[in-house]
Amino acid sequence: MDYQKTGLEVFEAVGGNDNVISVTHCATRLRFRLKNEKTVDKNNVEKISGVLKCLTANGEIQVVIGPNVTVAYQAIDKVYSGNNGTETAKEKKSLGSRFLGMISGIFAPIIPAITAAGMVKAVMAILKVLSIVDVDSQLYQILNFASDAAFYFMPIMLANSAAKIFNMSSGLAMMLAGMMLHPNFVAMVNGGEPINLLGIPVRAATYSATVIPVILIVFVASYVERFANKILPDVIKYIARPLIVMIVMIPLSLCILGPIGYIAGDGLAAFLSFVNGLTPWLLPTIMGTFTPILVLFGLHNGLIPLASSQLSTLGHENIMGPGMLPSNIAQGAASIAIALRSKNKQTKQEALSAGFTALMGITEPAMYGVTLKYKMLLPVVMLGGFAGGLFGGITGLVRYSFGSPGLATLPVFIGESPTNILKALGAAAIGFAVTFVGTMFIKLDDSGAEKKNELEKSELEKKEPALTSTVKHEMTVESPLQGYTVMLDKLEDETFSQKILGDGIAVIPDEGKITAPFDGKVMIYDTKHAIGLTGTNGEEILIHVGMNTVELGGKYFQATVKSGALVKKGDILLNFEIENIKKAGYDLTTPVLILNQDGTYRIDGQTEKYVKRGEPLFKVKKI
Repeated sequence: MDYQKTGLEVFEAVGGNDNVISVTHCATRLRFRLKNEKTVDKNNVEKISGVLKCLTANGEIQVVIGPNVTVAYQAIDKVYSGNNGTETAKEKKSLGSRFLGMISGIFAPIIPAITAAGMVKAVMAILKVLSIVDVDSQLYQILNFASDAAFYFMPIMLANSAAKIFNMSSGLAMMLAGMMLHPNFVAMVNGGEPINLLGIPVRAATYSATVIPVILIVFVASYVERFANKILPDVIKYIARPLIVMIVMIPLSLCILGPIGYIAGDGLAAFLSFVNGLTPWLLPTIMGTFTPILVLFGLHNGLIPLASSQLSTLGHENIMGPGMLPSNIAQGAASIAIALRSKNKQTKQEALSAGFTALMGITEPAMYGVTLKYKMLLPVVMLGGFAGGLFGGITGLVRYSFGSPGLATLPVFIGESPTNILKALGAAAIGFAVTFVGTMFIKLDDSGAEKKNELEKSELEKKEPALTSTVKHEMTVESPLQGYTVMLDKLEDETFSQKILGDGIAVIPDEGKITAPFDGKVMIYDTKHAIGLTGTNGEEILIHVGMNTVELGGKYFQATVKSGALVKKGDILLNFEIENIKKAGYDLTTPVLILNQDGTYRIDGQTEKYVKRGEPLFKVKKI
């Protein structure tokens, strides 16, 4: 699976640079904030190879990819212009939806950092339990401060992501957060003496690992920056705007906003402790039961601030980890049970793969690929999560660090209490057993699926003529357009110059016509600026007309075929208006790339020359 291609196709399907305000990702899904969500056809997005699900949640379009989401995101990041302009045609959203969208957008970018920190903590716990490393050794001390860095400097990371959500300069936002963590301020706080700023008392608070203060500060600072930008003359705006922001925000942050956020965070942690004191089993049970629903709608990341508050105050949390662990394990158990029961070979393979991934802590492939396909399977998974969560709640299970709950992250449950890891294993085992047994009793009838698939394949073959290819192990790609060739490493766009999408060569066209370089099935992008072609042997070619021409939205391009059409070598695929595109200010240098560069093919024979359509461009050799 080419997840770079998946990411680019998703980006185009949600409107590209013209419609995307911001794009982030979490462990399994791409998250888009768009100017106009109504323009996105979710059914078309879900048809893209590699996409498991497309949904709207928290004011975002969320596209579920799975564990390879980072690859898709990196491909998008290379072509995304970073447009943070004003939203247009914006739908009215509830206050709750907007709030959850804001929280999700702020925390999603830092999840890899806190997950990495949690896993290092887990390794440290194992080394300590097995007496492999002395806690007083330099190795242990280095690992300790390295893993603590993500939590200690969390306000700075949050300031960066919050600045993007609130449309503020990220550098200024991070400076304000850094001010709250500066060693001199920390020394003043620890000194015990009253702190004053221009006669205004400064609360002696420790802001490391806090969440609410920095979000509040960046939110207010974004309005101060916009106000300064509005009133200042252009000639001094560059230097005066940041000065005004800092003059206003230093006292506001230290004397008002920081303390308010600090008190709110402490109050939230105290309330959660109160709830735990009354009913210690409640939170893990609720989370164990409803985690699939939260994940289904992309709401689970909204709980990170609560868990972070607990972690920074108590050193452990029971809001997310103890309940999500048996729930995730239950997803894996359900998929494995389906794999054992199914008579369909493809279902067996997909369910087994999704089940293993869920056991490791990533449940979306199991959720969308297995759980939601069977009528009674979701309630069974929720029952397993309930049973495991209830056990974890009653026994006082806690989590000492972040990490997507699963077998791979069990060490994050190793901590001060030596029995805590045993409680985690118990909760996971109960979640697995209840769900596995329950799945064995639900109605499952897919015995005819293989015959149905074979029939559909047979009907498809009748409707579509077979593709033909002249070579099996080596082929010459003929030029789909006419002009001067240029090597990819000379292009300014790093996506092409660094061969991120694949190898090939570019052509500077002197004729506005694209033809098929070989027989295959064509894919025309909605904006018509790019064409994909897949041959019989799996070779995939991308013809990308010009640099950033996606911004034209299809203007000056006329496709002569439709996506999915079977074409012959030499067939005209696209016409484009060279002069009008140049007048619009776009570079027409057109990369011609072989996409499936996974070790299957080797490209050679590229030379800079004048080439006519149909003449050899480069050779593709199958390894």
